[in-house]
Amino acid sequence: RQLDEALLDGEIDLAVHSLKDVPTRLPDGIALAAFTERHDPSDVLVSDERYTVDELPRGAVVATSSLRRRAQLLHRRPDLDIVAIRGNVGTRVRKMREGAADAVVLARAGLERLGLDAPHTVIPADVVLPAVGQGALAVATLEDHPLRARVREVLNHEFTEKAVRAERAMLHALEGGCRVPVGASSVFDGGVVQLRGVVASPDGALVYRGRAEGEEPEEVGRGLARDLLEQGAAVVLGEVREVRSR
Repeated sequence: RQLDEALLDGEIDLAVHSLKDVPTRLPDGIALAAFTERHDPSDVLVSDERYTVDELPRGAVVATSSLRRRAQLLHRRPDLDIVAIRGNVGTRVRKMREGAADAVVLARAGLERLGLDAPHTVIPADVVLPAVGQGALAVATLEDHPLRARVREVLNHEFTEKAVRAERAMLHALEGGCRVPVGASSVFDGGVVQLRGVVASPDGALVYRGRAEGEEPEEVGRGLARDLLEQGAAVVLGEVREVRSR
């Protein structure tokens, strides 16, 4: 929000965000001018023992503040004790090593960008689908900024843009934000977007999955959202919104 305000006030010309943190509804006057080439969007399980999700001891304490990660982990391993954790990436790893948890879940792209050599294993997408836009950076400018076209020309990665546009369209159609239990994974290949999505109840008991593909990213995203809602995801998302509004 502070960067949005700085853009609108003319204090800065552009802002760079982790795309997974950017709402699907942008403030009036702001546009996403470019999407950088995506890093691996996978989540990783960080632990000194290099546990996989299935190798974690029964009742192990796993730290994450993400409802999406919590829901999918509990669906796979309902015995796990999922606890919240705060702080930057380095702080979360340190807290885990100090005994706050047996493992902590982080984005692989974040570890790589920070150059942190924390022992970890990659969590397969069939266990935990990543967040919408995870692994990509987005560059925001004013819609009418004279540098917008040049920024796009220099920084935009077409394949990444096509993929994340589908993911964001799905999330928007689900009326979700970055704090709902929704995951997505997509690739753009041969002119076709292939998209996977998941909606899970916070306790992991209910999981709705789907796939869609097509040439138009937004259509693919909206189509998958309709499929997930028809399966029953609307009930889960409604309950989450009700809890958060209390």
